[in-house]
Amino acid sequence: MDRHLDPALFDSDEMRAALTTRDIGTVYRHLRRLGISQRHIAQLTGQSQSEVSEIIRGRQVSNVWVLERIADGLGIPRARLGVSYGEEPAEEPPAGEEVDDEVKRRALIATATMAVVGQALVGGEPVEVAFPRGQVQPSRLGMSDVHVVRAVTEQLRGVTRYFGGQADMFGGAVRAYTPWLEVPATEAVKTALVVALAELYTEAGWACYDSGLDGIGYFTRGVRLADGVGDAYGVANAAWQAGLTWVRIGHPNDALKLFQLGQLRLSGFRLGKPPSVACAEDPRLPTLMARLNRQAATAYAIMQATDEATRYLAEANDGWEPRDAFERATGDFVTAAVQLDLGQLDAAERSASSALRSYGENHRRDRLQVELLLAEAHVRAGEPQGLSLAHHAIEAVSTLHSVAARVQRLLPLAAALEARPSTDTRDLARRARQVGHVGRRAVNSTSPTSEG
Repeated sequence: MDRHLDPALFDSDEMRAALTTRDIGTVYRHLRRLGISQRHIAQLTGQSQSEVSEIIRGRQVSNVWVLERIADGLGIPRARLGVSYGEEPAEEPPAGEEVDDEVKRRALIATATMAVVGQALVGGEPVEVAFPRGQVQPSRLGMSDVHVVRAVTEQLRGVTRYFGGQADMFGGAVRAYTPWLEVPATEAVKTALVVALAELYTEAGWACYDSGLDGIGYFTRGVRLADGVGDAYGVANAAWQAGLTWVRIGHPNDALKLFQLGQLRLSGFRLGKPPSVACAEDPRLPTLMARLNRQAATAYAIMQATDEATRYLAEANDGWEPRDAFERATGDFVTAAVQLDLGQLDAAERSASSALRSYGENHRRDRLQVELLLAEAHVRAGEPQGLSLAHHAIEAVSTLHSVAARVQRLLPLAAALEARPSTDTRDLARRARQVGHVGRRAVNSTSPTSEG
């Protein structure tokens, strides 16, 4: 039996479209029509026949490790399933025909003429011209190139804070800048580039989660890049953000392990390796340590370990001095969430209200999550304004591209509404679950132990 299938099997339009959208069910169904048995598919991909059967019947595959195994088993380049993380360029068909420069100029003039006067007076009918393929790489990198990566990461982070999601945008940046690792540069520039890329990969991992995709591959690469140059902050930052994606979707213990590993790394601990240098002088260190403590408190609160949750929350807030309004608001938001988990409704309302006062208009995604939390606190306390707060927050969050907002805060609000016996609360709960349903399905398939 051949180890891989004939690559030509994956060149049809149907197969190309299925691979691009990670529609593994369609891929398997097409292979079955070509006479390839479920047993053969299972043997190639390392899955059971029952798993293959479930996927053929519609089960979605989002776990990055499973997608990699399927790609390798079927002999498909990982890039075609979007799991190469910048190591291989994805196949991009041309968006038009290849023509010489003169024809291109005529095509543009003809298109502009059509737009202005309604008919092509020059150069005949406009033609579709192919987009440029590949990208121009610098011949040598300098610190200005590293600043470009940092600036793009920061700009994309701002977009996610307002709209949520943006996995495709971050993925494009990863593919654009990862090849720079092979461009000549001084050691100082190379190290700075790796640090910047580690942050980009980490943000891409979060954006994947917030888009309903599996970002574990990005987080893993981010940790490896940062660790390779002794960037303790980068390792801990990736551990913190990865833990955020697990802590409220049923895996608080796994998330806690990441938070604690991040704390160890920031403390300079590296078993079998030289200790981290210059970590103590990093001005970002206190902020990240406070974040890790708050999320450890979150994990303990979800696991009903009240004393530990209270201790870690106190450690996070002890002597904490937020560096800006966003950090202050986020600290209050996470504190409010822990207090709500512990049943401290009055304290949660105060912390959430403080967070709302601090968040700016550019932080729409986070503001709406706080509004959902505040509505949940009021509903659970039986306060009349809870219903109006809930209605506003539910409708507002429906316009976000954020799966995280739906799963982490909308579904708990729905449960709180269902616990209040009235027609109005039941109707609101039904609407909340309707809005949150897509997010729940997407994130449930990205857990650290998911097999498909």
